[in-house]
Amino acid sequence: MGRGSSFGQFFKQYLEPIKLNDVRVDWKSIDLSFLREDNYPRYFADMVKNAKPVYGPDVVLKAYNIDGDVRIQYRDQADFERIAHQFGIFEEWKDGIPRTAYKGVVVFRYQTPRRIFLVAADSLRQLGKDWKMA
Repeated sequence: MGRGSSFGQFFKQYLEPIKLNDVRVDWKSIDLSFLREDNYPRYFADMVKNAKPVYGPDVVLKAYNIDGDVRIQYRDQADFERIAHQFGIFEEWKDGIPRTAYKGVVVFRYQTPRRIFLVAADSLRQLGKDWKMA
């Protein structure tokens, strides 16, 4: 086990459970153009926008009972950490943003194939979208 800058403190909880994919994928037959730098922000923002918003207490239960992707907005670091703790995901921040965020959005899956997006208040602006969180 490497020590890294966190001295291995998160290895057991977050990294050790990761397993190698055992499903064969023919990458040459898949159109991955959405991953290009000029396409990805729009693609990602549309995924976030199309996710069903969830509010209030019991977001874990609400998210679990919704078909499709889910969007949960957080107000600040304390709010993010509270929500992340409820889902059992990595709560740590570095340099003012959650460690695994892209434009303030943390994406993960929780007990189902659906994605859960934890979204900062200004994430849509960062992604170049002018729509409001519903």
